[in-house]
Amino acid sequence: MKRLVSILCLLLLLTGLSAFNNPTDPKAKLKDQVLELAKTVEPKVIEWRHWVHENAELSNREFKTAKYVADHLRSLGIEVEEGIAHTGVVGTLKGGKPGPVIGLRADMDGLPVKERVDLPWASKQMGEYDGNPVPVMHACGHDTHVAILMGVAEVLAEVKDDIRGTVKFVFQPAEEGAPTGEEGGAKLMVEEGVTDGMDVMFGLHINSQTEAGQVRYRKEGIMAAVNSFDIKIEGVQTHGSAPWSGVDPIVTAAQIINNAQTIVSRNLQLTKAAAVLTFGKIEGGVRSNIIPEEVNMVGTIRTLDAGMRETLFKRFKEVVENTAASNGAKATLTINEGYPITYNDPELTAMMGPTFIEVSGAANVQSDIDAVTGAEDFSFFQEKIPGLYFFIGGMPKGQNPADAAPHHTPDFYVDDSGMLNGIRLMSRMVVDYGELSK
Repeated sequence: MKRLVSILCLLLLLTGLSAFNNPTDPKAKLKDQVLELAKTVEPKVIEWRHWVHENAELSNREFKTAKYVADHLRSLGIEVEEGIAHTGVVGTLKGGKPGPVIGLRADMDGLPVKERVDLPWASKQMGEYDGNPVPVMHACGHDTHVAILMGVAEVLAEVKDDIRGTVKFVFQPAEEGAPTGEEGGAKLMVEEGVTDGMDVMFGLHINSQTEAGQVRYRKEGIMAAVNSFDIKIEGVQTHGSAPWSGVDPIVTAAQIINNAQTIVSRNLQLTKAAAVLTFGKIEGGVRSNIIPEEVNMVGTIRTLDAGMRETLFKRFKEVVENTAASNGAKATLTINEGYPITYNDPELTAMMGPTFIEVSGAANVQSDIDAVTGAEDFSFFQEKIPGLYFFIGGMPKGQNPADAAPHHTPDFYVDDSGMLNGIRLMSRMVVDYGELSK
């Protein structure tokens, strides 16, 4: 009996020493816990995504979506503000420990596109765009962004006592652009004070041609600045049989289009950064035998370097005005305010690098992707505070990217399986940044 007691005492002593030498790390426990909770909440996130997709709404008209989000946040005990930048929702979750204020952003709006994807939860919604009735579809994946952030809110609310700092869940309207004559989007949210007191912000975008489970990002400029433009050309109307008796704005428009293409190819240092100048619409004339008085054109400018953007603007104005003048016409160029460059703060990007690898696995992480000439109004948040914007995959595993429909098209599709990686990454970024910024 004495021998048995001695053995038991020795075992207890060894167990105690083992626990002493390898104490449970509460930080590691929290990191693992949020990953497990993300998996637990995934079925709900899929259900939420289907509802948001089926009930797609246009920019500044996300009324049902905003209520759906706000009701969910309140059910978690999160403080909610509604009506920000028209239909935006911001939820505030205070952690149990002092720390930074971290913003997480999801955009909510759909697009005027008619869905062709055969889904039980396909959108049948209708809306109004530029005064015309249009079908509405989540043709860019914002439905998944909303559902992912709803899931992140549920995960973090579960562990709020262990979180350092405060989390702001920013559900943003009108990323695709406010309706004509209205303000909206991230710019208006910033003007209404959403980033006040916030230290950093994280945002993601799902991609239909990147495999689910993968993550792609880069430091500094990841998406282009965008500016739309309008050109009005004034000529002198005359009969089509006698062009010498008037001034032809259609010929002038053709010359402006051709001459403008030399700006990017001959005036910009393309080894430094990319730039794009695209004409999207030309309108003028009423019949075959009349040279019209006026032609109007619209298009878009994409740049990834602020200095190159200024050069492009200057040269474009010179080309438009001087080409018109050489024909005896008058042309007016208007470059409209757009979105700045989506710029990933280098220090913040480097800080979160290990998080991407730990959560997604090194084989699934690409940290040096080429910049994208698409644009994102997340850039307005990044003008105020350091931000990190990244892409996650939404393409079914094994599919050829060439067979996946691109964004903003009727056949656009992202798989439910892509959302788990987003929930895990956003949740861990809050936990990891809170610890690293102590």
